[in-house]
Amino acid sequence: MNNRTKLKVLFGMIVICMILSASLGAAASEKGIWTPQKREGHYIQVLDKGKWAPDTYKAVQNLIDRSGAGSPGYDPNRKPYVVFDWDHTSIMNDTEEALFLYQIDQLAFNMQPEEFYEVIKKNVPNGPFSHEFKNLQGDAVTLEEIAEDLKRDYEFLYSNYEGMNGKEQLETLHSTDQFIDFKAKMYFLYEAIGETHGIEIGYPWVLYLFANMSTMEVQQLAEASNDYNLGAEMASVSLVSPESMSGRAGTVQVAYTTGLRLATEIANLMHTFMENGIDVYVISASMEEVVEVFSSNPKYGYNLPKENVFGMRLKKKDGIIQAEYKDNWPITAREGKVEVIEQTISKARADTVQYS
Repeated sequence: MNNRTKLKVLFGMIVICMILSASLGAAASEKGIWTPQKREGHYIQVLDKGKWAPDTYKAVQNLIDRSGAGSPGYDPNRKPYVVFDWDHTSIMNDTEEALFLYQIDQLAFNMQPEEFYEVIKKNVPNGPFSHEFKNLQGDAVTLEEIAEDLKRDYEFLYSNYEGMNGKEQLETLHSTDQFIDFKAKMYFLYEAIGETHGIEIGYPWVLYLFANMSTMEVQQLAEASNDYNLGAEMASVSLVSPESMSGRAGTVQVAYTTGLRLATEIANLMHTFMENGIDVYVISASMEEVVEVFSSNPKYGYNLPKENVFGMRLKKKDGIIQAEYKDNWPITAREGKVEVIEQTISKARADTVQYS
């Protein structure tokens, strides 16, 4: 389990609830469907029992009962709200990691080799990675070494892939040692950066690979990745770079998890909150535009308003994504989530409250 996954499991298993008003009641459907019930003039959606543990179900339903639209203290101008994490919470596994691997498999990059070489080193300190990131020869791997190998691989792929500057089909390139080396060392580098240098460097780094794309291009890629990974097997895969391409970094091995799954109980919980007059927000350590695709596209079942989704942000120039993190925007993990709540959600609500 990599650093990104461990952090998201640790901080993401709990729904962060910022409740600002109180009380309403409803009974649960015995058939596990969304059942409107009338109480004091209000039609109320109750929570689907689904696979909730009984005590958890009761606690969440009681929260909805105390805080929804029919409660005595409810103020529609100052609605209560809840904030969810996304990866490993609202879905199974990690959207951004799945997209990273899909981007590699599709060679969906819009950078020439020299620019790619600079981007994969961006903001990453030189020198060896932490002790667990050694090659199979037992030697430490440095940023400089693995970046040189990846530049060599990317130059070959860029020159030969029909979607870049060549004539070969993707399927043909997938069987080459250069592509196998590229995929293994890209994921090895991703894991090594995150574990060695932490979220401030590791989380933005993977997003820089969208450089020179438009938001539409990234979201189309994200949707294709979601669709593919929702149908993919949930499994652990080990990658080993070919000895023929050992280069400066040597031969490396790394493992990753395949597949994504929808969390239907979480989608139902979100809908139940909204139907009861409680606003729902998502704050994710994945890229904002990427999470928007999953959380807002009706075909995935969450149906959240795009304006209620917050995540990592990159700079844009004339609508084109730059390999730079947005100024004055928090890294949306750990305490950064609280900063987003304070800077956006809470502040916006405070600004709209009318005092007599």
